[in-house]
Amino acid sequence: MFDIGFFELLIIGVVGLVVLGPERLPGAIRSTLKTVRSVKGMATGFRQEVEQQFKIHELHENLKKAENQNLENLSPELQQTVDELRDAAKSVQKPYSKE
Repeated sequence: MFDIGFFELLIIGVVGLVVLGPERLPGAIRSTLKTVRSVKGMATGFRQEVEQQFKIHELHENLKKAENQNLENLSPELQQTVDELRDAAKSVQKPYSKE
């Protein structure tokens, strides 16, 4: 994503050392890393949510196709979707039962 090499990191470190001083530089690095990690975590969560929404949309579209065919003579992909939805419905009806 970013093309930052060793030389650029060295310049950033020297500038940070001059501006912040040796006492505050480690704390600034820690807070920067903490912020970067939280942003990465939020981006990962967002990506997972989008993927989940796409899967739900795909299941919904496949269910519409299956209903249009009256749940007969379905392609393997549509049959798998219908089976997944039936399993999900069964798990909702009896959420605490052991399999």
